[in-house]
Amino acid sequence: MSDGIFTLDAEIRNDLGKGASRRLRHAGKVPAVLYGAGQKAVSLTLTHNKVFQAQEFEAFYSHVLTLNIAGESVEVLVKDMQRHAFRQIVNHIDFLRVDAKKPVTTNVPLHFINEKECEAIKFQGGHAEHNMADVEISCLPADLPEFIEVDLTNVELGQTLHLTDLVMPKGVTLVELNKGESHDLAVVSVKTAKGPKADDAVEEEAPEA
Repeated sequence: MSDGIFTLDAEIRNDLGKGASRRLRHAGKVPAVLYGAGQKAVSLTLTHNKVFQAQEFEAFYSHVLTLNIAGESVEVLVKDMQRHAFRQIVNHIDFLRVDAKKPVTTNVPLHFINEKECEAIKFQGGHAEHNMADVEISCLPADLPEFIEVDLTNVELGQTLHLTDLVMPKGVTLVELNKGESHDLAVVSVKTAKGPKADDAVEEEAPEA
């Protein structure tokens, strides 16, 4: 992926309110707000086509982005994005300033890998039941991963992987686990498939009389 996806040009806007936002959208612009790091919030506009192209990449939501604002480069994270209910339009974005020396807290997606190589799924009629699609992490901006891998290769039938089973990159911690042992939530389980297919698999494996 090109690094250009993570760099967007933005302009400061002074025309605020719902009416102004509607006019911006009709002109192919996206209204946005930049806040955080103890600084005053700034209202911005960005080009919709550039934003829409960038937001199609999964990493856009967990990667440190660069906003070029009036000749200044500002590192940010996407904290919230509002989309149109049924049209392919980004209505609004909230950006959070990033301080390279201070940890950031954000959600990153989980990538479940080697599901097809899991013997419990491949040979024993099991299926993977995902309990979560992303996790909240804390780390310095430089250590921010685009995703966390969950390896299903050796997961057995009936086994559940929890947050403590995840292999985290160096410098990255799970926010939920900082709340105590009772927050070691289930991430994915391999369970016996139910229904006719599971019954057929049992019949096929049964030895002839």
